[in-house]
Amino acid sequence: MTQPLLMPKATAVWLVDNTALSFEQIAAFCTLHPLEVQGIADGDVAGGIMGVNPIQNGQLTREEIEKAEADPNYRLKLSEPKVRVAAAKRKGPRYTPISRRNERPNAIKWLVRNHPELKDAQIMRLVGTTKSTIDSVRESTHWNAANLAAMDPVTLGLCSQIDLDLEVKRASKGGPGVDEAEEGTLLMTAEEALARSGARGQSDEDGEFSANDHRPAEAQDEFDADSVFSKLKSLNVDADSDN
Repeated sequence: MTQPLLMPKATAVWLVDNTALSFEQIAAFCTLHPLEVQGIADGDVAGGIMGVNPIQNGQLTREEIEKAEADPNYRLKLSEPKVRVAAAKRKGPRYTPISRRNERPNAIKWLVRNHPELKDAQIMRLVGTTKSTIDSVRESTHWNAANLAAMDPVTLGLCSQIDLDLEVKRASKGGPGVDEAEEGTLLMTAEEALARSGARGQSDEDGEFSANDHRPAEAQDEFDADSVFSKLKSLNVDADSDN
C-alpha cells in the first residue's frame, strides 16, 4: 500500500518556494488543484502555513526533484519509506466478501449450535451479520431455513480461529467450573495445620505410629530416665575397675 504524503499543503508551500517545478507537477505530487498551487505562489492560499521539506522527512530525494525540473512532463514519485506505519483499523461491521455473504446463515447456525454461550454481539463481530438475521436462524424463521447447514465460520473464511477462540473465551469467562480448584492444590490455613499436627501428636502419645514410621521397634518404646542413668553409672564403674 502506498504511503500518503505527509502534510501535502505544507509540502506544496516548500516546493513552490524552493524549486522550479511547475504548478501541475506540484499539484500532482501534493494531490492539490493547479489553481490552488498557483494561489499558494501568489500568497492568496496557505498564507500562515510554514513549508515542510519533503527531503528531510524522507518522502522525496534531491535527484527526483532535479529530474522533474529537467522534464516538465515528469511526475514526482514518493520515496519508499524506511519505516512503515500500520494502517489504523476501521471501526465498524466486519466486511464480508460478496462471494461469501450467502454462507453467513450457515456459519450463524454452527455458532448457535456449538457455542450457545456466545452473545449476539459476538456473533455479529465474528460473521459480520445483523441481530435480526441471528434471531431468524436461531428461531428457524429464516427464509432459507430448510436449506441451511451448520458450517464452521473459520472453514468458510468468515473469521479466523484466533478471533473465534477469543470470543468463546470471553463468553465462558466466569462460568461454572472455571475458578474451581482441586483441594490438593489449596494451601492449608494456620488453624488447619495446627489441628492436623495436634491430631498427629495425640496419636503418637497413644502409641499409634503410622505405617510410614520406619524407626526400630526399641526406638519407638518410651524410655525410663532412671534406668538410663543406672546403665550409665554401671558403665562408668566398669571402666574405673578396668583402669
